[in-house]
Amino acid sequence: MKSWGIFVMIVWFLGTSPSFAQSGLEVFWVDVEGGGATLAVTPAGETILIDTGFPGPRDAEHIIEILKNEAGKDRIDHLIVSHFDLDHYGGTADLLERVPIGQIYDPGYPDDLHPVWGKGLERYREAVGEDRIVLRPGDRLPLKQHPEGPELSVRCLGAAQRFIPAREGCPSNPLCSESVSKATDTSQNANSTVILFEYGSFDFLDAADLTWNLEKELVCPCNLVGKVDVYQADHHGLDQSNHPVLVRSIEPTVAVCNNGPRKGPGPETFKTLTGTGSIQAIYQIHWNLDNAEGGNTNPRRIANPKGEMNYDFLALRVAPGGETYEMRVPSKGTVDNFRTKN
Repeated sequence: MKSWGIFVMIVWFLGTSPSFAQSGLEVFWVDVEGGGATLAVTPAGETILIDTGFPGPRDAEHIIEILKNEAGKDRIDHLIVSHFDLDHYGGTADLLERVPIGQIYDPGYPDDLHPVWGKGLERYREAVGEDRIVLRPGDRLPLKQHPEGPELSVRCLGAAQRFIPAREGCPSNPLCSESVSKATDTSQNANSTVILFEYGSFDFLDAADLTWNLEKELVCPCNLVGKVDVYQADHHGLDQSNHPVLVRSIEPTVAVCNNGPRKGPGPETFKTLTGTGSIQAIYQIHWNLDNAEGGNTNPRRIANPKGEMNYDFLALRVAPGGETYEMRVPSKGTVDNFRTKN
């Protein structure tokens, strides 16, 4: 599939028509200071939140602000906790105290947790109780569908270091011969849940904090993901993740780093993203203060100014039918328009 290219305009965002918001797909990347919180609104109006940031009121309240003021919703219908690192699951109990949440999904409780990163697990268990579903590779969220337009599928490709089987006849990926391994990851990042959104010809991959060697398993010996339009850079854009073979195999048009001021994108990752011929635009929540000018994307595609904590967000809107989409940086008034791969 070939990209139809990018046509870019920069305008102050004045809103979209109700019909666009109701029948398209929306995604918001919430600033949780280097944690994880990705909110989606489906064409049928359901909300899906992937991860809840750090514990405490700050991140929970930022998520609710986006939920109510930007998405126009007052509840979370589906919550996916991708893995048990505190910056991804830690805000769950605080969020449950503030907003109704429907079904909760996670990759299953680990046998052991780091004494620091796992200190909130008991609070999570108490808040969630037994009403949770353990996501397995191949599972799909039971979503309502809009009566018009294509089906939206939100599918689990991997969780707890297991992945969907290769489809029959899946061709060998020639890029795999270029793969170089790193040290085995023994952290909870290795258990990250991999989620693929498919809406018409639009595809969005969110693999949370999946790390280098396991990223390779998504595309080697054959590509289990396919080609995507939007790639949420793994692990906030850190260099322990974002294997070049993964990125080159899925050929994203857009990459999004939900990073912190000193947490991603790393220099190796930034080189991978900028050196992948398919990527036409990179977006960041924060300017990385540890990188020079050449290690950050165009400032108009960075939500928060250098060194400032304004808690500004990034947003994606996919048009009804999934043939075009726009990336917005509301704090900068930036709107970039793309056509999906087909």
